[in-house]
Amino acid sequence: MTVLDPETQAGWAADVTDEAEADAEDMPLSLRLSIADTLTLGNATCGFMAVYFTTTGILIPHLTGDDESGMARHSAATAVILMLAAAIFDLFDGIVARKLRSSPMGAELDNLSDLISFGLAPAYFVLVYGMVADDAHQRVSALAAIVVLLAVVLRLARFSCVTMKDGMFQGMPSPFGALTVISIVLLELPFVPTLMAIIGVAWLMVSRVEYPKPRGILAVAMLSWIVAAMGLLAAWAFDAPGGQLLLQTGCALQVVTGAVIPLFATARRVNTFRGNRREARAAQLP
Repeated sequence: MTVLDPETQAGWAADVTDEAEADAEDMPLSLRLSIADTLTLGNATCGFMAVYFTTTGILIPHLTGDDESGMARHSAATAVILMLAAAIFDLFDGIVARKLRSSPMGAELDNLSDLISFGLAPAYFVLVYGMVADDAHQRVSALAAIVVLLAVVLRLARFSCVTMKDGMFQGMPSPFGALTVISIVLLELPFVPTLMAIIGVAWLMVSRVEYPKPRGILAVAMLSWIVAAMGLLAAWAFDAPGGQLLLQTGCALQVVTGAVIPLFATARRVNTFRGNRREARAAQLP
């Protein structure tokens, strides 16, 4: 039987605690996670789980012929809700980083998490759609999924390299683009219009069209829209009265908003160009 000396044991515990605190203080700043980083990791987790539910609830039952009534609908709704939750994490990690602090690896974590949640997850959703939809073509859908994924990769890479004026994004933000792609799929349009619309969204993500950053009132509006979309998906998943119509209305609004913003941006750019020309002509007059 081993007998421990209380004083020696207490001293040993104190030494271990002191060493742990010293190790934490000596840890490089780049390895310390901030609150914003934790939210960013929540973003990545939601994106991964969206892929999981798309696989286990939609793809595998379709391949094995074990489709259960409502199972695919519940899994699709869960996957999209997780992507919406990822968008909420992405919205709040930026706000928290501005209010508190961000670790040196915060920007890299954000890009990697966005690639999972708004690149891989929606691209995989498009791929699975091409495999389970009756009128879809699997290989063409796979090509569309690759286009979506590469558009997000290019958009995130450019975001890290290009400096834009404050309050603006260049190209459709990846969360907005991902949710628009998912909305197009959930509208259940014929295959060709669905494919063309998905390619159009991918182009908008790598375009030079300016989109406002979600700050202030716009951030509140975006959060409210995401919460409302979660409610629409839940109503659709549980086959509530009018749930299908409500979901399609919400998806249509998402797609229309994605199409209208570039028109406003183009009109603003044209008006700015005309105003500059008028000023130049006025300056040339004697």
